[in-house]
Amino acid sequence: MLRWTFLAYDSLTTDDDVVLFVKGLNNRQGINRDPNEFNCIFGYEGNMVIRTNVTSSVQEVFRCNRPDLTVFGKGERVMVSIEVVLPVRVVVPSVAYYNKPRKLGSNEKSERARLCACTMVYNVGKVLKEWVLYHSRIGVEKFVLYDNASDDDLGQVVDELVQEGYDVKTYFWLWPKTQEAGFSHSAIYAKDSCSWMMYIDVDEFVYSPLWSNVSRPSISLLHSLLRNPKNLQDPSLVKRQVAEVSIPCYEFGPSNRRSHPIMGVTQGYNCRRKMENRHKSIVYLDAIDHSLLNVIHHFKLKQGYKEKKVNVREMAVNHYKFQAWPEFKAKFRRRVSAYVIDWTKELNPRSNDRTPGLGFSPVEPKGWPMKFCEVYDNGLRDLTRRWFARKAPMPSRYRMAWQR
Repeated sequence: MLRWTFLAYDSLTTDDDVVLFVKGLNNRQGINRDPNEFNCIFGYEGNMVIRTNVTSSVQEVFRCNRPDLTVFGKGERVMVSIEVVLPVRVVVPSVAYYNKPRKLGSNEKSERARLCACTMVYNVGKVLKEWVLYHSRIGVEKFVLYDNASDDDLGQVVDELVQEGYDVKTYFWLWPKTQEAGFSHSAIYAKDSCSWMMYIDVDEFVYSPLWSNVSRPSISLLHSLLRNPKNLQDPSLVKRQVAEVSIPCYEFGPSNRRSHPIMGVTQGYNCRRKMENRHKSIVYLDAIDHSLLNVIHHFKLKQGYKEKKVNVREMAVNHYKFQAWPEFKAKFRRRVSAYVIDWTKELNPRSNDRTPGLGFSPVEPKGWPMKFCEVYDNGLRDLTRRWFARKAPMPSRYRMAWQR
């Protein structure tokens, strides 16, 4: 049986190389082995095998030179993996196969969207509509969902959104604990369809206090943050240009809720921690470094580009992180974090991912309904009520209780 901790699990072919996703070689975040320690191999052990050089080895992402596959039979599936050369020669077990280049857009002549949003999802069917509807009104044109083996009604919800005219695409990404690798994949997969990509989660909503006097939503609200791609010239010829916008997050608590608010999270949760915590980003995909390195929603950029951090008074991400206990409990074990692999294990007790008071088992902590409640914040709640109470061009079944 294959071990998930040591496995080549997916591959993506570009016009120039092959990107391979592998567990077990760069095990510690920020510590990566030299590409010269590896080869990419195409074929089957014991049969004909082609080896190519590895040009980049970062986290779970390995970039390889493309092989000449004409030596294989036409139509034959060719497995791809990593061969460790040093200190001992070994081939990583693989379930990944070589494929022709795959891209998000089906019409290569169509113009790239100015702004897309990418997220990894698991069983978010009942909250996805609110997230898509809101962000589509403030400037997101396409949504790319990396589906982490959902078994709820997510597919049906996506179909309904598509039928109503929203551009939502799903990529089946079954691999557990691979959010950063999935985002690296998206940086290649969506580059021909999207100029800028926003990396946030489905329980996160981008909001600016400066919009309090805006009478109706507009795509210009987010687009105003982003340079027009036509003006992002060769960075070697001009002053360093902003290619990543970093937005601070506010973490909201259960807000005295004991069940999922039927009117949606932006209406149901209004009490948060006082101080901001972490940042999420919007990235110009052409500026991402060859390594595809990203850490918690932030990418390394090519030389000549820079990141801009937005002040929380200008814009923030409302992160509805600690919801009513039944909602939070459902994702307790699967919570995505960089330093806590399984929340039910007593590991890394001092990690920032270990929120005080949560413990190691999905048992409701004492006082949970009002936990993390330091500041009442009704900004986004009141804004969306005002925006969506009027007759907006939105399918009536999706207006939720904003109109009640």
